[in-house]
Amino acid sequence: MTPERRSGRPGPSGRPGGQPFIILTGLSGAGKSQAIRALEDLGYFCVDNLPTTLIPTLAKLAIRGDLEKVAIVVDVRERNFLSSFPRIFGRLRRMRRLNPVLIFLEASTAALVRRFSETRRPHPLAPDRSASEGIRAERARMAPIRAHADEIVDTSDLTVHELRQFFMGLSRTRSHAGLVVTLLSFGYKHGVPVDADLMFDVRCLANPHFVPALRRRTGRDRAVVAFMERERSTREFMDRLEQYLRYVLPRYVAERKSYLTVAIGCTGGRHRSVMIAERLRRPLASVPGARVRVRHRDIGRA
Repeated sequence: MTPERRSGRPGPSGRPGGQPFIILTGLSGAGKSQAIRALEDLGYFCVDNLPTTLIPTLAKLAIRGDLEKVAIVVDVRERNFLSSFPRIFGRLRRMRRLNPVLIFLEASTAALVRRFSETRRPHPLAPDRSASEGIRAERARMAPIRAHADEIVDTSDLTVHELRQFFMGLSRTRSHAGLVVTLLSFGYKHGVPVDADLMFDVRCLANPHFVPALRRRTGRDRAVVAFMERERSTREFMDRLEQYLRYVLPRYVAERKSYLTVAIGCTGGRHRSVMIAERLRRPLASVPGARVRVRHRDIGRA
């Protein structure tokens, strides 16, 4: 489900130059814990269940520069939250050089009941009653705070990955070093790499190992490269693999993924996989936002 952005309020980019200050609230079980972890991964200083009276103090630290980017979770777990938060949030709106963004997470009653059932935790507003009763009470009591939200996110049908993508979109101002792409050659006989994000098997290509003059060489040697490039199947494989990677890498960059390991495997990890990894280095280096490096895990093995 697409998150709803309310019109007429400051968006995530907020006031020009304002210190980012994200406040997460919403219904219990709507995904605030996953959201705060995503923001923590994006470089935010995160505090869960901060007492409402301490919010202005944290905001002043952010304005002063002691904290670069702040995200907090506040909700009905605190006894005075419902009565005191609207007044305190009004103070934040009036602070100069602060960019407060209120994000309200919610979900359908069916989704929330299912989540409470799966975790076997009682609803904070209904410790001795059913979860559905607590959800109804909380939804009604949180309605005034929901009305002040800059962003309302319905997580009923969102996966954890989709929720993370949403918060990445909010963090437009954060610095990002780009995507580090590692082209990793390896040999299947020595085991597959556990850190591979994408894996391609090149054992279908002609094997220089069976040419006596090439057996002791590697995929870095000109003779091995020439042998493989003579094969039409090798050239077609490289073209199609390059085309695929050129297609997906910009999407990983847009997702703000930091690292991507592209593993290329042959039998021993000395000839075919090495040659393919080396030949992909230059064309992929031209992908905007990607930095490419090559590593040969098994090139030195017998």
